[in-house]
Amino acid sequence: MNRLFVANKPRFISSNGFLSRLKRKYGVKSAGFSGTLDPLATGALIVAFGQYTRLFGYLAKTPKRYRAVLWLGAHSRSLDIEQVDRIVQTPRLSLAAIDESLCAFTGEIEQYPPIFSAIKFNGKRSYKLARKGEQTAIKPRLVYVYDLKLVAYSHPFLTFDAAVGEGCYIRSLGRDIALRLGCSGSLSYLERVSEGRFSFDNEKPLNPLDFIDMKRNRYLGDQMDLYRGKRLQISGFTDQTDGDYLIESENFFTIINLFDGAVTYKLGSRGG
Repeated sequence: MNRLFVANKPRFISSNGFLSRLKRKYGVKSAGFSGTLDPLATGALIVAFGQYTRLFGYLAKTPKRYRAVLWLGAHSRSLDIEQVDRIVQTPRLSLAAIDESLCAFTGEIEQYPPIFSAIKFNGKRSYKLARKGEQTAIKPRLVYVYDLKLVAYSHPFLTFDAAVGEGCYIRSLGRDIALRLGCSGSLSYLERVSEGRFSFDNEKPLNPLDFIDMKRNRYLGDQMDLYRGKRLQISGFTDQTDGDYLIESENFFTIINLFDGAVTYKLGSRGG
């Protein structure tokens, strides 16, 4: 069964654990998800079954929108409530100071990912090393924050909405906002609202063609050639420029690569 949909991951379960629940629910063996959510996070998780698991790299998933609650004065190695080890009382802040801090983190910024993350360090996942108390030296990276807005402030909790690009960690963003405000801070709540146009709608099946961010091309020959995976010649396409292309037909679609005069199939689907 080929299927693409958005599930709503609950808190206190890993993304892999939640996927196992979905596989049992729908009775499928081949399944995957895009964009891991931390166990303490909730919200939109893009899920695919069957051949659609190969689509993740072609889907338009930016910007990613989150709602987060930042607990000012709470210190945690994991940057969330999982490992809070001390809480320091902090003075109430002015809305002007908060707005200034949020504005400082819009656009392209340099960010240090959390040590409790899936980033590899010397071939090992950083979170595994962190749990053993081993030191990691994760390098900063450039990420993009499209929008950052204050939703509510009830001291010491600051709620904000963030629209970010790939690779941006909201836990790190919360930490950096708090540091600019002169205190430590950890997330007490995190929800992914959407990824691009993907948002939760009761696990409704989605048409992948509505979400694939790729240039279209047209095959001039018999469409059954594509359906059967027949070897193709580049002369059979209206656009013969090197690159990946989506080819649509009445009952199926395929993704091909044109390079140096050769045609390669990258993915094909005959519907759900």
